[in-house]
Amino acid sequence: MTSNPVGKLRLNLKRTFLIGFAFFGILLLWQVYDSWCPTFLTDIFARRMYGMSSAELKEAAAEKILNVQWIVGIIMACDNLAALILLPIFGNLSDKTRTPIGKRMPFILTGTMVSAIAFPFIPLLFHYNNVFGMVAVMVVVLIFMMMYRNPAVALMPDITPKPLRAKANGIINIMGYFGGAFATVLGIFLKLSDYITAKDEARKLWIIEIPFVVASVLMVISAFVLFFTIKENKLAEELKDEMALGEALAATETPVSDDAPMSRANRRMLLAILGAEFLWFMADNAIGTYIGNYVIYYLGSASSATMLLTIIGGVASVAGFATAGLIADKIGRKWTIASGLCITVAGLFLMCFAKPMAVNEATGYNQFPPLLYLIWAIKGFGMALVHNCSFPMVVELCPNSRIGKFTGYYYAASMSAQTVTPVLLGLVFRMTGAWRALPVYATALFALSFAVFSLLVKNIKAKKVENTHGLDAIDGD
Repeated sequence: MTSNPVGKLRLNLKRTFLIGFAFFGILLLWQVYDSWCPTFLTDIFARRMYGMSSAELKEAAAEKILNVQWIVGIIMACDNLAALILLPIFGNLSDKTRTPIGKRMPFILTGTMVSAIAFPFIPLLFHYNNVFGMVAVMVVVLIFMMMYRNPAVALMPDITPKPLRAKANGIINIMGYFGGAFATVLGIFLKLSDYITAKDEARKLWIIEIPFVVASVLMVISAFVLFFTIKENKLAEELKDEMALGEALAATETPVSDDAPMSRANRRMLLAILGAEFLWFMADNAIGTYIGNYVIYYLGSASSATMLLTIIGGVASVAGFATAGLIADKIGRKWTIASGLCITVAGLFLMCFAKPMAVNEATGYNQFPPLLYLIWAIKGFGMALVHNCSFPMVVELCPNSRIGKFTGYYYAASMSAQTVTPVLLGLVFRMTGAWRALPVYATALFALSFAVFSLLVKNIKAKKVENTHGLDAIDGD
């Protein structure tokens, strides 16, 4: 067991990197799911409602594509509704679980394996126009990913002292973006728009199946890496002293304890953070859910442009996650998040002015507006600052024995937002008949989130700690 002098805490970079494999699997699946599934749903419901594919419908009556979006929104929202219910349940259960392999690992392994097996059936059933089967498999995947997600996210604060969690969160999020990058690169070469615009007999299943199979394989590999390198029970015992010291140095208005109810001041802080989080996830999920359809059906560009956006946003996000911890040390987590929201609002305001461009004769698709690449870089950096510090702020307010439960609160806020926003924006599309409602809707919600967060959340900086450097920071477990 490694001991630390009082006042000196160490962020073990090697261990934090390995915990990041949990995020690798999570963002890998979500990137594939969010990039492909809304367009699958748009196409399959266009066939059911109008007897034409979405590509044929776009040429014949483009406004009918917008009429389908509210149904797409309901399906995507139902998935999130299940998550809203299940995430707190699995978080609370994992807090109370005791097994030879730890309290989080049984949920991580079971959720990963079932999701990985079911995931490739989504494009298969879509290809054969089986809407009920496809939606049913989507539900199965989401349920078991909820079993995985909360315990996987709770694993980092389980074994990281409170003052170090913002920096640790940056590292595991960077790992997650590497997972999303795998899916994004596949989407550049396997263009969903080529599949959607092809005649029925020319649609090739492998174009949409390969990303889902690759995602499943990499998810399983990442889960096994996590299982064989992170020994929960051993680490919990070794890190008792560091976790206790981190509790004493936490950035909370009043101390937290297993033996006392949550103080009024801490409860007020928690509700303010969760309220602002609800609003920024409403905005962010609106973009994530509908950007693929926005590119294909409004801009008329190839779906590979969406993947390039994701890469640019991912690179900017990595820069944001790499620097957010350092920024938070200087100005505090509150103003780091507020700065990120302000940056994001500025970027998405520019998106309100994006319009379809002329056709590129070589590809047959409309040219993609270069301005959107800049916007995605701005948004990626800004939201990295937000996500890096927001989760640590929530789990800062709970004792170490309730991390899963408070992780559930964090995800309850985000998933309730993601339940509401696809349906609400789908209805906005139907009422306005305008794809340009997407950036206006997102910009307004991000601005409201900034106002709530900056006015209601206090800036409480953690007490200064001396972090170890050099080889000592990456020593063994």
